[in-house]
Amino acid sequence: MTLYLYELTPLRLDRADADRAIKELDAVIGREGGELIEAQVTGGAHRAFVIAEFDSCQAPPVDAAALSVSEASGPHPVRLVGADLAELKAVRPAAGYLVEWDLPADLDMDTYLARKKAKSPLYANVPEVAFLRTYVREDMDKCLCFYDAPDEAAVRRAREVVTTPIDRLHRLEGEQR
Repeated sequence: MTLYLYELTPLRLDRADADRAIKELDAVIGREGGELIEAQVTGGAHRAFVIAEFDSCQAPPVDAAALSVSEASGPHPVRLVGADLAELKAVRPAAGYLVEWDLPADLDMDTYLARKKAKSPLYANVPEVAFLRTYVREDMDKCLCFYDAPDEAAVRRAREVVTTPIDRLHRLEGEQR
């Protein structure tokens, strides 16, 4: 089982267009033997982040023109951290915020995972925020961290307590499945 990240930028930057593009990508994923795990759309429908699982086949590349989106990237192999995939599939916990962190060039996966394990208990210092899960790209380009929080300020406090930067912070409009 391998997880992959796709990122889409809808043409019209509205939720209906984002949902349409996700459905088209889901159809491609299904035809190629994969399963859509989750699709999250940022506020204003500026981006869609799609996670797909493929067991024994290679994830298909995507073409922006074929999906009628302005930008498409992926598939990028990712590792799920902080959550169990089977539980994620069963429960599909809602996330309110997504933090993108562009990882430093000198950071390797083992160091990242050790740091994540050591710092995650510190989230307890910001009880109004629930850290849900992270997808870290295997190429160590960036990670996507999902939170349930009352507001953006709370997410920023949670990131400060674990001394981890924010490159982009998105309010999510809810999962599309």
